[in-house]
Amino acid sequence: MNAEEGRPTAACPPPTARGLNRVQASAYVGVSPSLFDEMVKDGRMPRPKTINSRTVWDRRAVDRAFDLLPGGSDDAGGEWDVET
Repeated sequence: MNAEEGRPTAACPPPTARGLNRVQASAYVGVSPSLFDEMVKDGRMPRPKTINSRTVWDRRAVDRAFDLLPGGSDDAGGEWDVET
């Protein structure tokens, strides 16, 4: 709980940096690092940039890739849809 406001704090606060390391990028989209690696390998997530010796994912590129994943309001339907 946030003592000042009396509400729970976020489990994973939004990143303030544009560049994310592998663990941060995977947490940002809500998957494990190993699943994130698989998603990068199969093209669902962007490839990282290299800055000197660091491997960094651009948060905006991750956002765009996440928007393209199936599901949500843009999905044409699927097995999890509820009929009303």
